[in-house]
Amino acid sequence: MSETINTAVQFPTFEKPTVQFNEKGWGPCELPDTFKDVPYQPFSKNDRLGKICDWTSTSNNDKKYQNKYASTFGTGNQYAYYHEEDETTFHLVDTARVQKPPHQRGRFRNMRNSRGGRGRNARGGLNAHGHGMTTLSSKNVKARDPRRGVGKRFGNRGPPPKMRESSVAVRADWASIEEMDFPRLIKLSLPNIKEGEDITTCGTLEYYDKTYDRINVKNEKPLQKIDRIVHTVTTTDDPVIRRLSKTVGNVFATDAILATIMCSTRSNYSWDIVIEKVGDKIFMDKRDHTEFDLLTVNETSVEPPTDDDSSCNSPRNLAIEATFINHNFSQQVLKTGDQEAKYKFDETNPFISEDEDIQVASVGYRYKKWELGSDIVLVARCEHDGVLQTPSGEPQFMSIKALNEWDSKLANGVEWRQKLDTQRGAVLANELRNNACKLAKWTVQAVLAGSDQLKLGYVSRINPRDHSRHVILGTQQFKPHEFATQINLSMDNAWGILRCIIDLVMKQKDGKYLIMKDPNKPIIRLYDIPDNTFDSDDSDDGEGEDGEGFQQVYNYANNSNKI
Repeated sequence: MSETINTAVQFPTFEKPTVQFNEKGWGPCELPDTFKDVPYQPFSKNDRLGKICDWTSTSNNDKKYQNKYASTFGTGNQYAYYHEEDETTFHLVDTARVQKPPHQRGRFRNMRNSRGGRGRNARGGLNAHGHGMTTLSSKNVKARDPRRGVGKRFGNRGPPPKMRESSVAVRADWASIEEMDFPRLIKLSLPNIKEGEDITTCGTLEYYDKTYDRINVKNEKPLQKIDRIVHTVTTTDDPVIRRLSKTVGNVFATDAILATIMCSTRSNYSWDIVIEKVGDKIFMDKRDHTEFDLLTVNETSVEPPTDDDSSCNSPRNLAIEATFINHNFSQQVLKTGDQEAKYKFDETNPFISEDEDIQVASVGYRYKKWELGSDIVLVARCEHDGVLQTPSGEPQFMSIKALNEWDSKLANGVEWRQKLDTQRGAVLANELRNNACKLAKWTVQAVLAGSDQLKLGYVSRINPRDHSRHVILGTQQFKPHEFATQINLSMDNAWGILRCIIDLVMKQKDGKYLIMKDPNKPIIRLYDIPDNTFDSDDSDDGEGEDGEGFQQVYNYANNSNKI
């Protein structure tokens, strides 16, 4: 039987693989079956990567920063392990002695043994009377230990830097024009700016009650909740500035906006200001429903408040608390009542109509102009909070502000109730260190308004854990120009920073621009933004997490639960 053998060469076959083409973007079009129903844990590139498990570590250095490796998106339970068996009765007892590593055995042994040989007249040797060793307590030994500070210099370099969020989200259609870093801004100077000239004055002021000057720690006074309306109107919504823009000035702003720009080099938190250029005129505005008018707390502290919205000591909750404390204090220290005398300016309050029956806070508006050179005339609305009657009968205008103590232990500060009466300078120095930007802005606003006095009140919580009740522990007053010198605030530098930004915007074409402080770097950026930006009502950039934006009018009665 014969077999037929095929001697033809057989080549391997090649099957062309199927290549998916995603027309809508990049990546696979369909999810493979292998990866279906697999849980996904979101993560951020800023999250720190720590050790999965370390059975040999005995140090407790991370107790203070337990959330160092926490995820930005919170703790997920996608990969959580749940053990159903009851092991409450199981205990592991380890009585073995922990042996030190070789590099720690005998360290500083020679240094400890040689402390007695420093010299006959030194500590550890014979004293002047020939007696034996001089014994130091453990506290004094620690105070004179030459090893102190070694760990601070070479390790334990403090808490990791906190990544803050910007005050407004930068959009893709925004064009960055200029970046101004703080070292350059600090060197700017515009000297010989004369005192502003009054254009018009509006509003009504109440007189200061001098009995509050006698308040001290032993004679404290509760902070009251005053049911009054405070208007925080931006530049272009001010009817007086609209009227003045037709005849005088080419740069328009409010004192709060000017103070933010002038003191920008002292700020750490992010802020933004909208600038509109129309022809040869510039209008500086704040965005609607933002936290621009909230007072920061411990912004320049070495350890600022932690970002925990559920806590009453979070930066946002502390800012709300400080703002309402400041408003209530500025109205409580005045002589209120229909029978009390009031100081009336030339015009009435421009933000209320005659038919409105509401109680408005005691505020005097002073519209002033400054000549900044090169045909630049600045027009701004400034504010006074009260007036003081001098023995000669002349009125002295006041800017009244309040500093607040929330928790001295968490803030690494001094106890006001222990130091305020005896060492008020130490308390003020601590506030200047922790709230340098806020105090500088208050001083600039007082200087711009031409206030004769800057009155500071010290308000503290009755209980550090209760942020709803406060007491006034004392007051202090300064002359604005002298206080500016005391806190090392140069008005020439402040005017120089403002003039630099004005000149930069003047060179641009007509349109809308935005100045924003970088949340994590000492840089101010200028953006060219579309004209319709921030005009829509459905924008939620300035809203809080609860979806409710801040209104332009503060009513103490409606918000009393926040104080």
